[in-house]
Amino acid sequence: MMNAVTEPFLDVDLPLPDRRDGKVRVSYEYGHAHDGTPRRLFVTTDRLSAFDRIIAGVPFKGQVLNQLAAWWFEHTADIVPNHVLSVPDPNVLVARAAAPLPVEVIVRGYITGVTTTSLWRQYDEGAREIYGHRFPDGLRKNTVLTAALVTPTTKGAEGVHDVPLTVAEVAQRGLVEPRLWGEVVEAALQLFRRGQSIAAAAGLILADTKYEFGTTSDGSLLLIDEMHTPDSSRYWVADSYETRLAAGDEPESLDKEVVRRALLEAGYRGDGEPPALAPEVWAETTRRYISAYERLTGTDFQYGAYPVQPRILENLRHVP
Repeated sequence: MMNAVTEPFLDVDLPLPDRRDGKVRVSYEYGHAHDGTPRRLFVTTDRLSAFDRIIAGVPFKGQVLNQLAAWWFEHTADIVPNHVLSVPDPNVLVARAAAPLPVEVIVRGYITGVTTTSLWRQYDEGAREIYGHRFPDGLRKNTVLTAALVTPTTKGAEGVHDVPLTVAEVAQRGLVEPRLWGEVVEAALQLFRRGQSIAAAAGLILADTKYEFGTTSDGSLLLIDEMHTPDSSRYWVADSYETRLAAGDEPESLDKEVVRRALLEAGYRGDGEPPALAPEVWAETTRRYISAYERLTGTDFQYGAYPVQPRILENLRHVP
């Protein structure tokens, strides 16, 4: 089924108001729920972003992200409320409307990464105080931290790099009200612990992840966007982790790190037009995303029909 698809799902055009475009998702205003809650409809495309830029499209990636995020939202709703109302199509989420907070909340359990905002790259370049946290000399790449760390960043627009912040700076700069920010930090750490536990049961290591939060019209906190997907998280295969670490090899990953590394090997650091990558890179990325979905949920991935837009329009006819 996967081989029959030649064109990834890169964009959507629905007859709905207030279109907003993100790096991967397109959202629209979508009326109100039965209880009067204002809704937005989110469509997850196959676009892949790296180094804060849209790089390419990967078939079925959008479906994996949408359905896996919905699964995680369901399995963490006891920790913090989320925006999900329904999933009427494999690539569509109907959600409570929320005002996003102006920071991304990254939680890191390992020192790793290749981008300018990653812990390892900054540490490897000589920094010892990163995101307000102090690190000792002698750390090795891809090793576990003594405790999970919250490392916020600003939200960069398309083509604009995120800027690292400390936990204290978020409140000091007035980006988020102090009491609410305290709730966000505590919720993020609890979500990460839950994510690591479920990942471990699936034979995976959740090394780090990104959360986004928003508030409803009455000021209540909501977890929004996506969570614990291969786009927003770094997953490693647990069985091979120690062996590869001892050999000095990169962990076996089930995320888009394979794309980041291929870009780096081609000399790309996030500026200018990204280089073309081999078709094998994109096929391997699709395989990794689907593998992550199946291992985490314990279910087989059901390939949605392409082209995607006609399917979405048909499924939306049945949404009340």
